[in-house]
Amino acid sequence: MYKLLALDMDGTLLNSEKTISPRTFDALQAAKAQGVHVVLASGRPINGLQRYLQELGLTSDEHFVVSYNGSLVQRVGNGEVIHQTMMSGRDTKDIFAESQRLGVYIHAFCAERGLLTHEDNPYSRLEAEINGVELKVTDFNQLGDDDQFIKVMMVAEENILNQAEIAATESMQQRFTIARSYPVFLEFLHPEANKGIGVAKLAELLDIEQAEVMCVGDADNDRHMLEYAGLAVVMDNAEERVKALADVITASNNDDGVALAVEQHILAAEALTA
Repeated sequence: MYKLLALDMDGTLLNSEKTISPRTFDALQAAKAQGVHVVLASGRPINGLQRYLQELGLTSDEHFVVSYNGSLVQRVGNGEVIHQTMMSGRDTKDIFAESQRLGVYIHAFCAERGLLTHEDNPYSRLEAEINGVELKVTDFNQLGDDDQFIKVMMVAEENILNQAEIAATESMQQRFTIARSYPVFLEFLHPEANKGIGVAKLAELLDIEQAEVMCVGDADNDRHMLEYAGLAVVMDNAEERVKALADVITASNNDDGVALAVEQHILAAEALTA
């Protein structure tokens, strides 16, 4: 029996209209009613998750959320931090210098100042729109070395970002967790931050065994939690390198793939043991 269900958002829980389908909503409510901890595990900041937490009824101190790709794990109700990692302003300036070398834009989530970009661009504006936050243009050369950042993102047109991802220096790859969360987003995180670590910290807190954790995702930034999961479920709309991590491949995000997986591997299993 799976006791913790960790769900990626974009491309997984949400359909192309950025909504939760009625069938998926009903399946998650049934799982909650059986005592399963339903947890959103997203690259989004908490602001970008609030409407979905409220819609699903995941708003009390008994509910948890994994945001910023595992950089922050907290109780939803009182905001208690379970796990958190931060990058420095020095880190951010180094990633900025690399972005200049690679010819891509950059933005970063600062703990004190919110979403910052060095130069206004459509990809950073998309980030701000998705998450309902203000985008502020800031000279990254003037960042303080001790400023705290939750994550930094190189952003550009998909083909350009593909080339930048390949060309990122080996030192960058050794210093940070690097993950593609969206075709136009390449994320840089603290080396001890990823969704797998975030979900594992939560499972430890809840005294849930790794084998009792089911994770569902579709993108490169889900790979760590899919590798950690007792059951790794990957959406049919995922790229092939992510599908290679799957124990189970479910239907696409536009065809109730999350609902199908929950019905088959949580609800049906519970019915058999009842």
